[in-house]
Amino acid sequence: MCGILGVIDLSREAGKFKKFEPALQSLHHRGPDHQKAIIQGPIALGHARLSIIDLDARAHQPMVDLSGRFTLVYNGEIYNYKELRNECEQLGYSFNTESDTEVLLILYMHFGEKCLAKLNGFFAFGIHDKKENSLFIARDRFGIKPLVYAKSESSFGFASELKALMELGFEKQIDKVSLFTFFKFNYIPAPATILKNHFKLEPGHSLKVEWKDDELSYSKNQWYSIPYDPADEKELSAHDYQQSQKVLKRFMRESVRRRLVADVPVGTFLSGGIDSSIISAVAKEEKDDIEAFSIGFSDQPFYDESKYATRVAKHLGIKHHLFDVKAADLIETADFVLNHLDEPFADSSAMNVFLLSKHTKNHVKVALSGDGGDELFGGYNKHGAEYLLRYPQLKEHIIGKLGAIWNHLPASRSGSLGNIARQLQKFADGYTLNTRDRYWRWAGILTEEQANYFLKEQMLERNQRLSDDGHTYKKRKDLLLKHIRKNGTLNEVLLSDMLLVLPNDMLYKVDSMSMAHALEVRTPFLDHHLVKHAFKLPVMFKVNHTTKKKILQDTYRDQLPSEVFLRKKKGFEVPLLEWFNGPMKSSFLDVAADTEFIRDQDLFNQDAINDLRLKLFSNKPGDAPASAWAFIVFQSWYKKHMK
Repeated sequence: MCGILGVIDLSREAGKFKKFEPALQSLHHRGPDHQKAIIQGPIALGHARLSIIDLDARAHQPMVDLSGRFTLVYNGEIYNYKELRNECEQLGYSFNTESDTEVLLILYMHFGEKCLAKLNGFFAFGIHDKKENSLFIARDRFGIKPLVYAKSESSFGFASELKALMELGFEKQIDKVSLFTFFKFNYIPAPATILKNHFKLEPGHSLKVEWKDDELSYSKNQWYSIPYDPADEKELSAHDYQQSQKVLKRFMRESVRRRLVADVPVGTFLSGGIDSSIISAVAKEEKDDIEAFSIGFSDQPFYDESKYATRVAKHLGIKHHLFDVKAADLIETADFVLNHLDEPFADSSAMNVFLLSKHTKNHVKVALSGDGGDELFGGYNKHGAEYLLRYPQLKEHIIGKLGAIWNHLPASRSGSLGNIARQLQKFADGYTLNTRDRYWRWAGILTEEQANYFLKEQMLERNQRLSDDGHTYKKRKDLLLKHIRKNGTLNEVLLSDMLLVLPNDMLYKVDSMSMAHALEVRTPFLDHHLVKHAFKLPVMFKVNHTTKKKILQDTYRDQLPSEVFLRKKKGFEVPLLEWFNGPMKSSFLDVAADTEFIRDQDLFNQDAINDLRLKLFSNKPGDAPASAWAFIVFQSWYKKHMK
């Protein structure tokens, strides 16, 4: 787990090389154990190391092979590196370190790009081939590790975080299509970033850059896609269900076992939900002295789930660290998070992950998390709602047709009744939409019309006009919805969440907030063998009228306390509405009232900002707190990086 940086500069001025050390320093939090940069002709490579496997200095990076031809910078962990090392030794190679880094370097030397299919792990890396004048970068199958890049006429850069590319001096211009999607989702889907000509390399993709004289050429390739074929989906028997449970249990145990390998202490995140509880239970089987880490909110009972985590830890006999977080801690954390983000990202639960990682890092250097379980097995409330609308009974028809009534209820996320009203409204909205439009509505915070209203330049009116990167909002939307068919199954919704929500929201959040404290987080649910098995399972094994994540629950029901399975699904949320009616009220009002700054930005519709303020402090705030937070996040980021 580290920070990586590289730049090719074919200009004669070498200006980006002068900025390389400060740019690498901006990644220091990701790898505080060692930092180094080297320049090889027109290319510079840098690495900030967090030592997890082979702590010896010989495993430092950038790593150069004995011939001097290949140089690697790499972020991540390869769990099957020992087996791959044996394979390389059979081919006649010898090793100077015990690291997975050297294994990756030799694999690329021998197999080239085909080595990617051999890797079981999470990674982002770049390899310079001095003989071919080429740079090869690649990202893991599911986007667990970030990798961004930027292009100009004579230069190319890649990094773990966008802020490093901005430090290198690539031109910064706001991508207004990305700004639109940010307000719709509270994050920006790959391959776009908030800046024009800056991109996220998509999960399971690689990019090769070659240069000759003063010219750069690019070839991009998708080396992995989630193996789902709708034609394979069929009704299976009770015997098949039992066999699928056995296979699931075997893959899960193998995955956790791989992710416990480290030369430093390892623990688990434990929320008390199904996914993190399963990971902790399996980890306990493999490592008897495993420790679990949780946060609680004793002064915010509606958001506090620590009793479930405590119950699970006691049931499993795990040493449990529970960190109590007060409202004042969260408010203070907001400033740290705002200063840390490399692009606008408004999932407010990032603050919870930030605090959990901060406390956990004091005890271990690696933590296992339950990310991916909801997307694979249908765990979100929207998955249950989607199933009900595909197979509606009388109750669903009644709720759907009474949308006008639900819209008069005071909806919010900050209390049980308000949250029920919000969910009824959203369900009724979905009742009137087709499958694709419903997915798009439920995947985001705002409707398209609401997001459109925020912007001065109306995105929905320029759908047919190409933006500078050749993508209208409509084109980006169509690409993200390509797997949702009119007569498809819920598995297509789960696949779309694996490609949209998981890498761009959940995994980005965990990576950015944990690496702010140099804590490595590993995700056992995202072992590619387990993912392949999950997408061979029919919907009936995952979701029905009463149950979500059915096969996951049934497989581990006898290992966990019943409360884990009886509790309702709840997000890892923070009390935004309470903040905006309390300690953060003046912060939002000040940002919203800075009309001169907003006018100079030439991005926002001031009327929409004024209306947001009115809704936020009304008795029907709905999702206004999330939008208010998104506005604060963007303005904070803009003032730090663009002003």
